[in-house]
Amino acid sequence: MSDAPPSSFVPLSGVEDIVWPAVPAPLGASMLAMQFQLGQSERWPGTILHQWQFVQLRHLLIHALAYVPHYRESYTAAGVGDPAQITPETWIQIPFLTRRDIQDRGAALRSTRVLASHGRWLEYGSSGSTGEPIRVHGTELTNFFFGALALRNHLWHGHDLGAKLATIRTVVGNAALPSWGPALDVAFRTGPCVTLNIVADLDQQIRWLLEQQPAYLLTHPSNLSDLAREFIRRDLGLPGLREAWTFGEVVSPELRAACNRAWGVKLTDVYTAEEVGYIALQCPEREHYHVQAENVLVEIVDEQGRACRPGAVGRVVITTLHNFAMPMIRYANGDYAEVGEHCSCGRGLPVLRRIMGRARNMVTLPDGSRHWPSFPAESWETIAPIRQIQLVQRSLSTVEARVVVDRDLTIDETRRFKAALQTTLGYPFEIDIARVQAIQRSPGLKFEDFVSKLSA
Repeated sequence: MSDAPPSSFVPLSGVEDIVWPAVPAPLGASMLAMQFQLGQSERWPGTILHQWQFVQLRHLLIHALAYVPHYRESYTAAGVGDPAQITPETWIQIPFLTRRDIQDRGAALRSTRVLASHGRWLEYGSSGSTGEPIRVHGTELTNFFFGALALRNHLWHGHDLGAKLATIRTVVGNAALPSWGPALDVAFRTGPCVTLNIVADLDQQIRWLLEQQPAYLLTHPSNLSDLAREFIRRDLGLPGLREAWTFGEVVSPELRAACNRAWGVKLTDVYTAEEVGYIALQCPEREHYHVQAENVLVEIVDEQGRACRPGAVGRVVITTLHNFAMPMIRYANGDYAEVGEHCSCGRGLPVLRRIMGRARNMVTLPDGSRHWPSFPAESWETIAPIRQIQLVQRSLSTVEARVVVDRDLTIDETRRFKAALQTTLGYPFEIDIARVQAIQRSPGLKFEDFVSKLSA
């Protein structure tokens, strides 16, 4: 294959103008044109994608140094050199941007120049699972990319856009809507969408789903896990369900298996963040994820800031390629992920094998080593009538097990439950069991089944 992309390719956005209009006329034609371009670029070799990411990065850096005070200061202090000549070797000299930086330097991160061709400014918010709220500005262009990647996800997986979608999540009311939303409506006539706020208790959610009988169900993985378990326990079904969709939390192999057992459907996950949009989409042929490289540059780095090789787990560092209102350059969002091998599906987009969670979701052993804990329901659900569990590491030797149960555990159940946790955690921690009425979600309304207070 040639080392150059097809002649129909053009850079997606520069400083003065953009190729695909953010305020299109007509918008639907622009969305379909974008899908055509994305369909080409996803098949390029990874090396070509990376080259064109750096073409875009040079535009972004030139703009950031001229009009964004934070980057003018940090870039100059780092001594990186001419942004027009940035290379992968000099790129890694740019310091990371953290959530705390965004909180402390919000105004200094915003561009002092408005690019009219990128459309109106928009504001996005993320409360964060760790309770560090941030506000990020984008434009109609960045919003257009969000919609384009959402549509790409549906096209990849062959979703029936005319079918009924049910969504159980935050920031929605209990409603019946005529379509899946404006991002898709610009290009396709979609089916109805019914919404239920995730604060509804499990019994209410089950009754609602049985009444609605959707073709697709979108919710958080932790909520989907509870639903699947209850549908199995009560021997209920959703015969019209074709697929379950998740976002916002870590997806385990056990959850994928539970969806198949409960409803006979597969689970499709997306890796997103409110402040940057779509980061990676699940491959339609595998369970790993493809980075959306046309819109974000994603680096997975070790604790020394070096790029991780396939099979290694490292910090997620994201650069948004088309947000000129508030550039997110080398943003370390707190997540960890495992680098994957090249995918056999033929897409050259980088692969993330797994999204791991945040550092505070790792267990720390007394010798200082850390690993990602695993305590699947299969290891404890037959021991006692436990409905939900969350582990909190309080010290190097102590873990609190918060459990939602209908009754107190017997002495034998307590002994066996503690032993099961010690086995799956890989260390004989002292296990303190705390019976609770409900396990609270994080400030960002996400559920974390393991939280370490040592790394919070």
